[in-house]
Amino acid sequence: MLNALRRVFKHYEDYHAYGPPRLKAMGYLGAFTYVVFYFLRFTRPNPNLFDDLPARALAVLLFLLMGMREFWPDRLKPYYIRYSYFVLLYCLPCFTVLVALQRGGGVAAISNAFIILCFLVLLTDWRNTLVMLVAGTAMAALIYVATTANPKVPMDLIAQLPAFALIVIGGNLFKADTERIDAERKLRATQALAGSIAHEMRHPLSQLKHSLEGMQDLLPAPGGPQAALEPGQLQALYRHLGHGEQAVKRGLQVISMTLDEVSARPIDTSAFRYLSAAEVVQQAVEEYGYESEEARDKVLVKIEKDFTFRGDETAYLFVLFNLIKNALYYLKPFPDTRVTIIVGDHQVRVRDNGPGIAPEVLRGLFEPFRSVGKSGGTGLGLAYCQRVMRAFGGEIECDSAPGEFTEFSMRFPAISDEEREQHRLAAVADARTMLAGKRVLIVEDDPIQRMATRQKLGPLALTTELEEAADGQVALGMLARRAYDVVLLDLHMPGLDGYAVAEKLRRDPGPNQDVRIVAYTSEPAHLARAKALKCGMDGFVSKPCAQLPLLAALQQAVQNQHGKGSTARLAGRRILVADDSAFNRKAVAAYLRNTAAIVIEVEHGQAVLEQLHAQDGISAVIVDLHMPGMDGLETTRAIRASLEAWSTIPVIALTARSDEPAVAAATAAGMNAFIVKPVDAQVLYDTLARLVAPGAAQTPVTEAALPPEPPPQEGLLNLQRLESYRRLGMLEELIADYVPEMARLVDKLQGAVAGADVQGSIDALHSLLGMSGEAGAQALYQQVRRLYVPLLEEGEWPAGSAWLPELQALARRTEEALRAYCDTASRSAA
Repeated sequence: MLNALRRVFKHYEDYHAYGPPRLKAMGYLGAFTYVVFYFLRFTRPNPNLFDDLPARALAVLLFLLMGMREFWPDRLKPYYIRYSYFVLLYCLPCFTVLVALQRGGGVAAISNAFIILCFLVLLTDWRNTLVMLVAGTAMAALIYVATTANPKVPMDLIAQLPAFALIVIGGNLFKADTERIDAERKLRATQALAGSIAHEMRHPLSQLKHSLEGMQDLLPAPGGPQAALEPGQLQALYRHLGHGEQAVKRGLQVISMTLDEVSARPIDTSAFRYLSAAEVVQQAVEEYGYESEEARDKVLVKIEKDFTFRGDETAYLFVLFNLIKNALYYLKPFPDTRVTIIVGDHQVRVRDNGPGIAPEVLRGLFEPFRSVGKSGGTGLGLAYCQRVMRAFGGEIECDSAPGEFTEFSMRFPAISDEEREQHRLAAVADARTMLAGKRVLIVEDDPIQRMATRQKLGPLALTTELEEAADGQVALGMLARRAYDVVLLDLHMPGLDGYAVAEKLRRDPGPNQDVRIVAYTSEPAHLARAKALKCGMDGFVSKPCAQLPLLAALQQAVQNQHGKGSTARLAGRRILVADDSAFNRKAVAAYLRNTAAIVIEVEHGQAVLEQLHAQDGISAVIVDLHMPGMDGLETTRAIRASLEAWSTIPVIALTARSDEPAVAAATAAGMNAFIVKPVDAQVLYDTLARLVAPGAAQTPVTEAALPPEPPPQEGLLNLQRLESYRRLGMLEELIADYVPEMARLVDKLQGAVAGADVQGSIDALHSLLGMSGEAGAQALYQQVRRLYVPLLEEGEWPAGSAWLPELQALARRTEEALRAYCDTASRSAA
């Protein structure tokens, strides 16, 4: 019997599994109506009417407590559902039947019975509706018989039993049908969501598979002679590793974006920072996972006028990835498709000459689960794009003509010159404060780029010691003689490159074995980052880099150095990790042991409680939400409900999902924080440090806004960068040094191509890439990058013979434009 009642109550718990809004609303509504109905009787006084004030007052109190759940102590909240069951049982069937019996029936009693039955059907499943009706009626009858001298059965109530039964049966049938329709809708939405994720994940998984196959081809056969990899093979192995990591990152981003959109999770505006539209667009085009080199060549970036906007870089990259993906979707049936991304006038436009979109479809294009002629798509991506742009304070629109073009326009709110300048000054001041008294070593073989880097770090000159090294060997000599705080290290240098310098520093004991190393290179980030981290580097900043982002990169490096804060505060702490997956436990435990924390591993919730009882001094519990037996939520409730000293211990959820229902459930259970799988080590450290030692979490560093720029000049130049050079007094020096050097590198490239020297071409393009970017030659920079990345990855020149003359012609036009800009600036200054 007891087990049967438990099973029935479990249905009630499941019925209210997604939070207490209905019960909370009923609590306030019940309290209000019970008070109002009591005073309504005084409009028609009846001295013979039974006064139910004591029983009604109890019902009002119970209802109010049910409505005020958020004010309950945390240790009592786990018992809320059980309490609500008792409240509904007493306040609905028991109270109503008792009052009806005591009043001898009547119209009012019959009306109240109908109302109560309707509420009971709405608030419970059919099993508990019947149980509550039977139990409540029986309780009321027993109380009536025990408290009344001459109990009578009101026949008018008995006469209404068929109507009462009709309400219960019909209401539950109607509700069951509604629930079936809702379940079918949810099933279809789930199927659409699963299909969307599968569709979106197909490409990154294919890319990952390709990378793994490439790595497998390079590895020697097991059991055979263990031959060393040749340099070219080693580079290819790292290239495949970089592509694989990029594919995994893109896949996780797809999942995050989809879940955020489905749950309508708000975008965190506190993490917004000032971003260059041109830089983010260029980053998106470079990092997007293309299916082929042909697809990569179809995307062109045109910078008419860069601008600054305030937003989240990752969210906006998602937007651009989605729009690029949509534009390239029809590449196979429409091989002449071209995608142009245009930056200018506070907007970014993504235009393609694909099949277009019919006018009747445009109106609902940004609605969730709306897809246009795409197998497996749901339109969640475009809905997410709209949410992101609205969070940025902007808007996104689509214009299209079937058979001609499709253009998505993203308009951003203007950032005033005053706001930009205030942010720039604040960022420089922060960097100057953080880097005060520090020694920074700039390692760069190119004297012009060395000079440009030193100029960008000029605001630090009064408080920070800046030194230079012309190559890796000189740098090692300087690093052997004195200690530095940060090394800004170029990766691509003749002789001893940046990778070798970093590896030797980390391997050999010395004053700089733990120095912070920031890689500074024009190599593609997804290819260089894996090698840089493997060699022990701590940060990565791409060339060309504006002044303020470079300062921010150094600032971030020094912050991490100071505080090894998050990790230092974890040393010696006892951390309890609960996860039924041994692999997940070992991964988290390995991260924590790296900070000298003491890790206790268990595989279910009951073991967590046992360890807390058995051991003193546990600082925090990391618990997986989904475990067999006692899951993470139940474990946390049990911890909070205990009367032990550890009932307030920090509890962190380890979960693969962070949607609103999951967050709400974890918060209600008493959890303190979320860590989303796969676990990021730094997020793990920062979260734990914040909870075990309040105030230890690091403040994220934001990139600074770029200064305002003058009107564009035919798209050849990055006038924003040139204007910053002019303010620094470097413009004439730029023309005198950079322009001849770019011409020399173009000639060097021509000679390498004529001699079929692939490595020489890579070296020339690498130097020209960094030089053109620093000089503000944006069109030349973009063209060089389109040539450099495929050549570096595949070791082959572009198809055809026109690419070199086109590059030479572009270099000549760039030189003319640079000289003309310099002449104009000189005349303006005079």
